[in-house]
Amino acid sequence: MTVEASIFALLSPLVGARVFPDEAPFDTPRPYVIYQQIGGLVIRPLAKEVPNKQNGFFQVAVWSDRRAEADALALQIEAAFITATAFDAKPMAGPTSASDADLKRYGKHQDFSIWSDR
Repeated sequence: MTVEASIFALLSPLVGARVFPDEAPFDTPRPYVIYQQIGGLVIRPLAKEVPNKQNGFFQVAVWSDRRAEADALALQIEAAFITATAFDAKPMAGPTSASDADLKRYGKHQDFSIWSDR
């Protein structure tokens, strides 16, 4: 299973499977989660072998109609990543609040460093 598939499986129960890579369709009911890989560390073995582990930095964002719901879901997402068994994840920083006045939505996003099998 890819790390992206593992992220989907991990977060789906929190938002009724409304978990999307990069962006959600415009008419997606809230709350929903989007995730995006924003980099990662490269493993460079001396023997020029392909490593069996990989690292990725992932930004995870939750969007909701209410600030309190976005805050609560962000805490659940962080806990889910920290306790995940499909990969090893650590928060890179605390969550950041966001809002979109035009769409009347509230969000939180947080970056995680994830180590997984290839």
